[in-house]
Amino acid sequence: MSTSEIATVLAWHDALAAGDLETLEKLSSDDIEVADADGAGQGHQALRQWAASVEATTAIGRMYVHNGVVVAELTSAGAGSAQAAVFRVVHDHVTAVFRHDDLDRALAATDLTEADRVD
Repeated sequence: MSTSEIATVLAWHDALAAGDLETLEKLSSDDIEVADADGAGQGHQALRQWAASVEATTAIGRMYVHNGVVVAELTSAGAGSAQAAVFRVVHDHVTAVFRHDDLDRALAATDLTEADRVD
């Protein structure tokens, strides 16, 4: 487990929630990949468009980490079910982020398990 990867994801998520696109870009690689059920894109322009389209009022719940992959459970007040995001972190930069409908799907997509959970 790397506290650096976790710190990068937490800072990235905080920047997203605050609408701080400058910090979001600084924490992201130039060729970042962003994707969710509505589509995918690459680069900072795609990141800006994606950031404007996602609900950023979520909080991070459980986190799982292994070999540069971070799965973060995303919870929001009043929501019935939590979503999840999968991050690829390389040298303290997010190189990819993919939103999933729920935590189980995100874990299945990454082969991470409860053994990879951080508390």
